[in-house]
Amino acid sequence: MIEIKTNTGTPKYKQIILAVEQAISNGDLTLGMQLPSINSIKEAHKLSRDTVLMAYNDLKNRGIIQSVVGKGYFVASEHVHIQQKVFLLFDELNSFKEDLYNTFLTELGKNIQVDIFFHHFNENTFSKLINDHIDDYHYYIIMPGLLKNTSKVINVLPKDKVFILDQLHSDLKDYAAIYQDFEKDIFSSLSKVKDLIKKYKQFVLVFDPKKQPSGMKKGFVKFCKQNEIPYQITAVFEPETLKKGDLFITPDDRSLLNIIKVLKNENLAISKDIGVISYNETLLKEVVEGGITTISTDFKYMGKRLAEMILNNEHTQVKNPHNIFIRHSL
Repeated sequence: MIEIKTNTGTPKYKQIILAVEQAISNGDLTLGMQLPSINSIKEAHKLSRDTVLMAYNDLKNRGIIQSVVGKGYFVASEHVHIQQKVFLLFDELNSFKEDLYNTFLTELGKNIQVDIFFHHFNENTFSKLINDHIDDYHYYIIMPGLLKNTSKVINVLPKDKVFILDQLHSDLKDYAAIYQDFEKDIFSSLSKVKDLIKKYKQFVLVFDPKKQPSGMKKGFVKFCKQNEIPYQITAVFEPETLKKGDLFITPDDRSLLNIIKVLKNENLAISKDIGVISYNETLLKEVVEGGITTISTDFKYMGKRLAEMILNNEHTQVKNPHNIFIRHSL
């Protein structure tokens, strides 16, 4: 039940605490069950008696276990609320991921502590954050973003404690996850508004391969070719290339704002002269310019479903639902 690892940043007494808490959380230890004796843990892991006693005293003081003179330590109550810790690693924070985060916290409840970190698409930062927090948490939620070969970094973590969020790369297929299928989602969404798209002369995807998942581009190209729609892909929106009759799809909000700015400068009307589809639903897109059409995964559902997986210790892979919100800009 208790495993002690060396060369980690977590003190050994804390590793004992985490192991007991996890065993109670999983149901491996229930009301009245006896814990391993201090001497047995001491001898099995070559620890000092004080180290084990410090861990048991912490658990005892918090009401998780109780001691019986001459017999040992026992689980005090199977209804005790255990303070668990979750390591949440995002690529970056924006308004829609904030919805995910807030929903996740609400659904988890007050007895679980969540510490949030950001790697900002930097491989060194990603690796350091993982290695600095080995054994510090009950669960690890990892949003890899576009970082590749992340399995080589996170394999230092217990696989049954890791949950992958948003992008599920091929090397992460063995992990529990709640993810987006970018290729299928964009193809499905565009197919629902095919007739509206065909009124434009050209369909332009603003796609930066350094920031956007490749599946988005694949689904876009597949849709255009299958429906014989003229298309173009550009890494950056260039105002001088904008032509009347174009329809733009913009995964990032900066491109969206630049397009709107050019439209105003050129006295062009959105929808009539230039069409726009944006990615990721926000409150602002409901109202700006009469409403911007968006393709978006359900970030609140993602947060809710992720919390359920943590609370139920559920190890599965779930595709997150998506939708297209048709508004004035199309």
